[in-house]
Amino acid sequence: MTSLSHSPDSGSDPDSGSGSGSPVRHAYGSDPAQYGELYLPTSGRKPGTVVVLHGGFWRAMYGVELGAPLAADLARRGWVVWNLEYRRVGAGGGWPNTLADVATGIDHLATLKADGTELDLTDVVAIGHSAGGHLATWAAGRAELPAAAPGAQPVVRLTGVVAQAGVLDLERAAREEVGGTAVPDLLGGPITEFAQRYREASPQAQLPITVPVRCVHSPDDQNVPFDQSVDYVKAAKAAGDDAELLQVPGDHFALIDTGSEAWATVLRLLPGLLRN
Repeated sequence: MTSLSHSPDSGSDPDSGSGSGSPVRHAYGSDPAQYGELYLPTSGRKPGTVVVLHGGFWRAMYGVELGAPLAADLARRGWVVWNLEYRRVGAGGGWPNTLADVATGIDHLATLKADGTELDLTDVVAIGHSAGGHLATWAAGRAELPAAAPGAQPVVRLTGVVAQAGVLDLERAAREEVGGTAVPDLLGGPITEFAQRYREASPQAQLPITVPVRCVHSPDDQNVPFDQSVDYVKAAKAAGDDAELLQVPGDHFALIDTGSEAWATVLRLLPGLLRN
């Protein structure tokens, strides 16, 4: 486990872009929730693409607006960013739609162009918070899924993940009632009835995935237990994967506060994952 201490960025980074402007919305399906917001830097574009996946325990009351401040900050610093919305529980989501949407939304990057050219998909890193951390890490392991599973056979493969307080072991999260009934609501019921769904949807059950995963989490998190990240990293390393736990201060939501030390830790990770 690594603990990083870094002062939050004040916006004076000389390598930052001057501003990203307004994002452009692109639909990847016919449902109102099947879209992403593409943010482009106005100057100093860096290699790679970043996918932002918001949290909210997969529930319809929480949407893409949670990821917008992160996406705007990343674009200001020079990255192309895809802030992805998806169907959530209570509005057409749940099994298998939520997972299928995330997969389709990421694959949709292969069809998009920026400034008349294709996006740089050599390196694609997903940043996800809470339930979004689950979705980001799950998406990184799509190539290992059975052919009939939602999200299998990816077109665009993630090359790195930053899981911010991610829900990474769905079986344990359901047993411990993380988010109340959030996990069984996502998967349609308990593991005793839907064991295969839990296996196909839980990042810890996918190991190994051969994609670097950085788990950023606070021991003071009262929403998603710190042990979700501790145990995932331990299991991933035992399986031979490149995984690391970075301990940060603050509560569950410090990770999506762009002025926080927790967010500064995420920013420090990206150049290594995007090889720039």
